[in-house]
Amino acid sequence: MVTTVDHEKDPFDAIVDAPFDSALSERYLVYALSTITARSLPDLRDGLKPVHRRILWGMRGLRLTPDSAYKKCSRIVGDVMGKYHPHGNLALYDAMVRLAQPFTLRYPLVDGQGNFGNIDGDNAAAERYTEARLTKTAMQLMEGLDEGTVDFVPTYNNEEEEPTIFPGLFPNLLANGASGIAVGMATSIPSHNVAEVIDATLELIDNPSVEHSRLMELFQGPDFATGGLIVDSAAAISHAYETGRGSFRVRGRFYAAEAEREEDREAGIERLGGGQYQLVISEIPYQVPKGKLIEQIAQAIADRKVPILEDVRDESDEQVRIVLVPKSRNVDPDLLKESIYKLTDLETRFGLNLNVLDATRTPMVMGLKELLEHWVLHQIDILQRRTRHRLQKIADRLELVEGYIVAFLNLDRVIEIIRTEDEPKPVMMAEFGLTDRQAEAILNMRLRSLRRLEEMQLRQEKDTLEKERAELEKLLDSPARQRTRLKRDLTAMRKDYAEDTPLGRRRTTIAEAAPTVEFSMDAMIEKEPVTVILSQRGWIRAAKGHMPLDTEFKYKEGDEQAFVIHAQTTDKLLLAADDGRFFTLGADKLPGARGFGEPIRNTLDIDTEAQIVSVIVHKPGTQLLLASTTGKGFAAVTDELLAETRKGRQVVNIKPGAKLAVARPIAPEHDHIAVVGDNRKLVIFNLEELPLMTRGQGVTLQRYRDGGLSDAITIKLDEGLSWQMGGDSGRTRTEDDVREWKVARGAAGRLPPRGFPKNNKF
Repeated sequence: MVTTVDHEKDPFDAIVDAPFDSALSERYLVYALSTITARSLPDLRDGLKPVHRRILWGMRGLRLTPDSAYKKCSRIVGDVMGKYHPHGNLALYDAMVRLAQPFTLRYPLVDGQGNFGNIDGDNAAAERYTEARLTKTAMQLMEGLDEGTVDFVPTYNNEEEEPTIFPGLFPNLLANGASGIAVGMATSIPSHNVAEVIDATLELIDNPSVEHSRLMELFQGPDFATGGLIVDSAAAISHAYETGRGSFRVRGRFYAAEAEREEDREAGIERLGGGQYQLVISEIPYQVPKGKLIEQIAQAIADRKVPILEDVRDESDEQVRIVLVPKSRNVDPDLLKESIYKLTDLETRFGLNLNVLDATRTPMVMGLKELLEHWVLHQIDILQRRTRHRLQKIADRLELVEGYIVAFLNLDRVIEIIRTEDEPKPVMMAEFGLTDRQAEAILNMRLRSLRRLEEMQLRQEKDTLEKERAELEKLLDSPARQRTRLKRDLTAMRKDYAEDTPLGRRRTTIAEAAPTVEFSMDAMIEKEPVTVILSQRGWIRAAKGHMPLDTEFKYKEGDEQAFVIHAQTTDKLLLAADDGRFFTLGADKLPGARGFGEPIRNTLDIDTEAQIVSVIVHKPGTQLLLASTTGKGFAAVTDELLAETRKGRQVVNIKPGAKLAVARPIAPEHDHIAVVGDNRKLVIFNLEELPLMTRGQGVTLQRYRDGGLSDAITIKLDEGLSWQMGGDSGRTRTEDDVREWKVARGAAGRLPPRGFPKNNKF
């Protein structure tokens, strides 16, 4: 055998010369549309993505009805993967597990047996260990598949067929919600209460021009599988559903079922005697793993972020029960709750983005009313298709019944034809005016059917079918009748999900939260006196109690004392660096004084060249005198100087070569400022001449020909000026009358009183 090769065909002839950007955009658009329409966004009509639809369809094919035996999940996954969904089995199994988890889906579509994961965040067992079947809800969602209600398309290999959507009356999109990230868009729909969805739909059917506010009275809002509380205002929730976009604050629920008093039960407080109590969390926010939440609370305790909380215990079985033990009986329960809400996932936000595929497979964000309108139109279309399908079935059956009746009326002649004719069908068709189907049916009749009673049953069946056909034709011709039929069917379904049924009872409470209990972390810190010690090299520590400020503390070799001040653990410390930056440090965060402490630069991003010039205990409303070596300065309120980050806050703008020299609190009774320069000149001027600023260089305090500002202080003019005498005597000298140094701000000044310190420091 000789193989001929066509050398004339060049493979390079198939290459198309095209601009790279247009080729790339064209291919990416195809991928994006595929992701949007065939993977990530749910269909408005049945609320399912293709993977979930194929899983349920495959399970239906395996006859896994709610009253059948369970089948291994590996069998189900393999069947779906081989026939309908050629993707990884892990992805398929994960999607199937989600359909079976009662803490994920508000109304599960798969009834699982075995380990399907838990609310702690643990994964499900492998598919070979678990079994599943469909739930009643899934059957309601697929009801009508055999009644010509939807189109079927070939599967990926053209060997099977699958439905494009499910026709059932169960409002799955809103009932179970959906989430997904496509290309350039996403969807996030919470679950809702079926009874409320049906009530809103019935209202819309009765009154197509119904106001959105009326729908929200019936609809209320999300109803999560794990319960919890939604604490947004009714107006905010309503606006989110009107626009199709928004978010909800979801909180866990504190509830103590064993408490004696009703108010304690609702507040989640269990009394332990002796005034002690504990708080019980009975529900957690949707999609928050319980194990992760408990870890967050335990970490907050370890990090001393919630010093009023002693311990957290997980006492859950099938029901969630997380116990919080306060530090003492005096801890305010509301304060403890608010702190846990603020610091952990016991309060989360769930986003609403009603982005769905409509009947034309077009993605769009809809409001609640528009969504329900589209769904009602879809159900009317399903009703019409079911009616036409049934009419066709009736017409086919009537054709046969009429043929049977003809046969019974001429039974002897029919038997004679069958006995004598080689080809009885054409003879019967010609003699009695029968169709091919009628003649074939008569020839296939059993002998036992040739009874007189059978004729009566056939006439009765014909009357019944003709009556049903007349009703269906009226239904098909009347939109009003179609709406009435849809309302009747919805009302019948509502009984399965009524408020008094275990599945239908609302789980999530929607109530606007009371105004937040205003608290700062200071309120949760136990107030204790401490002595703060900062060394010249920047090592900081805090000794318990108010120790004498002249106590000789130990320092590293070559290091010495820079600042020693008294404070409380609830205080904030303001540290002023000579580059004009201010840093904030909580006194409760300081290391103990057993060792040498810790370098302050481990906690704060202080420049390596900068030095700390002042440590001040922040008190609300306290004013500081700030002055640089250039002789400029201003006053600032400490409230404006607090920094939230470790990088601090730039307060005093310093020129190159200059430094911040003074950062001192201004006593309320002081009325004048004394400034001394390196040139040993002193000026005193009125405090009113000093501007109050939050940031800047300030104004000129004293004018210099050479040198700069050495020190500045505020004083009460009537009490004069005091300074420490040199040596170890510890005596203080006071110059009572300093009026001869009082001038206008910005003057050069004159030499200070006799005995003023040689270092030009007050």
